[in-house]
Amino acid sequence: MLPKDSREALQYMLHTIVFDTSFSPCGRYLAAANKFGDVALFSLTAALAPDVRDEAKYPVFTFNVYKNGGVYSLTSTDTLLICAGEGDIQAYKWSDIISKNARVAWSLAIPKKGVFSHPEVNSCVVYEDNDSLTGHTDYIHSVALKDEGKGLISAAEDGTARIWDLRAKEAVHVVKPFEHEMCTRPHMGKWLQCLAMDEENYWLLLGGGPTLAAWHLKTLTPAVTFDTPGVAQNVTMFYEDKIFSAGSSNVLNHWSITGEHKMGVPVSPVSVYSIGINSASKSNKVMVVAGSCEKLDVCTNFGYRAFSLTFLPPLA
Repeated sequence: MLPKDSREALQYMLHTIVFDTSFSPCGRYLAAANKFGDVALFSLTAALAPDVRDEAKYPVFTFNVYKNGGVYSLTSTDTLLICAGEGDIQAYKWSDIISKNARVAWSLAIPKKGVFSHPEVNSCVVYEDNDSLTGHTDYIHSVALKDEGKGLISAAEDGTARIWDLRAKEAVHVVKPFEHEMCTRPHMGKWLQCLAMDEENYWLLLGGGPTLAAWHLKTLTPAVTFDTPGVAQNVTMFYEDKIFSAGSSNVLNHWSITGEHKMGVPVSPVSVYSIGINSASKSNKVMVVAGSCEKLDVCTNFGYRAFSLTFLPPLA
């Protein structure tokens, strides 16, 4: 399974960072994207089989999206896997990927502000209109649609979360957690890395330099904080009556809605950049945790790591 030059393969694995993951619409496969511009496809069905062999925890197919940069975001639709990072946004048909014949279905160039600009995409959502929104003064780390696509929330390096009205094409609210005494951590910085909303669009999670907190979307005030001293949270999500978060430590945090820390699950990555739950298949319902490591941890019961998949380098 390794390239001919095993030293090169070991270097690849040693320096791998998995930035994002996405489950196939059928729920049988997992796609993972790394800093080398590669996307690996894993068979969850094979990895979860009772008589599983080690080979089932390796990619069944790997393809390159960018020659000179990483893939930072994966977004799935009913038919497409949309890859974004250091280059044009590229879409691939899931059917082509699963048949091990990945071809670009369409691509979208990101406008450049100047000759020396090098735009990168850290987060994607699928939206039917074609517009540009202006307001942030630094990198945007995360975006999410709200109100059934009528609105959008973005979180950025400039320390703000902007709530956009997509019909008016403007930010109607700007949230600054670093200015609020419940959230501010000056020694950690003001940048915002992660955001998430509950299904009712009632609560908004924001975290990064400031302490992760649940903000009431109607009053735009923080109600609950999820304290992780000295640890920035890179990713968070609502799930049923729980909140999951992880960041610059090898711990997956389980929280109650009221802010009680229920559990810290040790994981392989030293820093975590992706948490995903496969809701498309009951038989393959797992959580996958990935980050600064070639290992992608699979949790069949979300309270512990069952096994790990391994992001091997492409075959020579």
